Amino acid sequence: MLRPVRVFGAVLVLLAACSDPEPITSASPGPTVAPSPTPAATATAVTGDPFGLATRYDLDDPAELAQRLAQAEESIRAGRGDIAEHARMQQAAYRQLVRTPEWRAPAIDALPGELRPVARANVEAGAELRALTEPRTGLPPWKIVAPPPSDELRGHYAAAEGEFGIDWTYLAAIHLVETRMGRIRGTSTAGAEGPMQFLPSTWARWGRGDIENPRDAILAAGRYLRGHGAPNDIKSALFAYNHSNRYVRAITLYAQVMRDEPRAYLSYYNWDVYYRTTKGDALLYIGWPDR
Repeated sequence: MLRPVRVFGAVLVLLAACSDPEPITSASPGPTVAPSPTPAATATAVTGDPFGLATRYDLDDPAELAQRLAQAEESIRAGRGDIAEHARMQQAAYRQLVRTPEWRAPAIDALPGELRPVARANVEAGAELRALTEPRTGLPPWKIVAPPPSDELRGHYAAAEGEFGIDWTYLAAIHLVETRMGRIRGTSTAGAEGPMQFLPSTWARWGRGDIENPRDAILAAGRYLRGHGAPNDIKSALFAYNHSNRYVRAITLYAQVMRDEPRAYLSYYNWDVYYRTTKGDALLYIGWPDR
């Protein structure tokens, strides 16, 4: 029997959500690193019209996009400049490739050879997630807040890895997809809560402490995955977390990128919250809604 896929909203291309461990009869739609910029600095970096902000980095041709993406990826790897800004350009480029499939081959082929595998992985992950949802007619009733510091979250992932034997990158990837590492404060359409998106009934069985507390939630995710087969059968455990093979594939790809490139964690940490609507994509910046 299947458990429901819990769809929360849209982040990179969507925000997938968490799971219910109790079986039902039908499915319903729905890491050591340098500290990142402080949340306060990130919070003031982007404001304005969410729909206009969502297209601010869009480009007119794949060759130009490849050039910008290469610059962002190389700067992130070298630790040059403002990593938050490089991460935003990187994210926007991948989003544009996800939305424009005919650009993927020429843009990726134009990248330096060492960047092509990571580009393919990020685009494939984004495409898998985008396929899970349809655009909504309006913006969600969420608040977007600064995430906890990157090194603090990295410590929580490490604690869960040490206790449950699950590679930290899977926990970071789930956190990234579920709530953009804690930026989203709100409840999903299915009633899931907290930074790792647990239904209250699921939390009652697997959680300890506060469902909104990042450390408690990350440890609960590790406990849940361990209880469903991880680390030996991580794919089955991820499928239990969200009953979608697309979700499993996306989480696996993001985790692999972080294992292959240590600074990828910091770029993902700085990715913004995007939400798909029938009016177009909206970027929900830290502080939104500022009224």
